[in-house]
Amino acid sequence: MDPQMIKRHLAQAEQHVAEGEKHLIRQRELIAKLERDGHDTKEATAFLEQLEEMQGMHVADRDRLKNELRNADRT
Repeated sequence: MDPQMIKRHLAQAEQHVAEGEKHLIRQRELIAKLERDGHDTKEATAFLEQLEEMQGMHVADRDRLKNELRNADRT
């Protein structure tokens, strides 16, 4: 992949990571509110785990693209 295309993909991956962080924060806040109000958090916690797994994939993709860009710049 050419460096310019990698940069475009990397920018998109960075955006996914940033948005994912916002989703994680929001879900953790929701779980805390549910707990404070005495509600069951089982489903909300399961969803948080899914979000965390997706975030891990976004971070891995971003890191892979960073490495790919570094390697492309060396050639």
